[in-house]
Amino acid sequence: MAVRAVVFDVGETLIDETRIWSRWADRLGVPRFTLLGVLGGMAALDRSHREAFQVVRPGLDVAAEIEAWRRDDPAGLRENFDAADLYPDVRDGLAALRAAGYQIVVAGNQPPQAYDALVAMDLPVDAVHTSAGWGVSKPRAEFFAKVAAVTGRPPGEILYVGDRLDNDVLPARAAGMRTALIRRGPWGHLHAGRPEAALADMVVNDLPELAALLSR
Repeated sequence: MAVRAVVFDVGETLIDETRIWSRWADRLGVPRFTLLGVLGGMAALDRSHREAFQVVRPGLDVAAEIEAWRRDDPAGLRENFDAADLYPDVRDGLAALRAAGYQIVVAGNQPPQAYDALVAMDLPVDAVHTSAGWGVSKPRAEFFAKVAAVTGRPPGEILYVGDRLDNDVLPARAAGMRTALIRRGPWGHLHAGRPEAALADMVVNDLPELAALLSR
């Protein structure tokens, strides 16, 4: 069955999260390299990125810190992203895939405010969806059922692209979709080197490589 729809994760697939985590390090008063290194450790240990907060600031109430940050810097990006955080190949890569006739959808684990940020970028996509909007997150099967529903296609015609085996490739594959693992960010680089990466239909470095493989 041929791929007709390509669905993209957000963080470290389309969005480079370096600036976000650097701002977090500044907020928490730790060197940027320290926080980024701890995040890499979480990826290597298959632990949540949120556990990195507890390593550098034990006992931190993340929700309370975000609220305090919002009060302190209401006009700043804080823990959010904007178009400046897109990986350089994203806009042209999405446009090329769309021009080739693929239905392009963005659907990832993101908080409520991410939807407006993504829509404001005016990306060449057919739809944008977030876990917050759906009320269900990856890797739950219900998330991927939503992906199939919004594309209106059988799972076998959908290629899900993400940077993680656990959240993206393996659950999307279990849902009957084709999968691509993108080698970006700490999880992407580490997961691409694992034996389970062979379960992905393709492992790519960027969107141009993805488009080239699909064209074959």
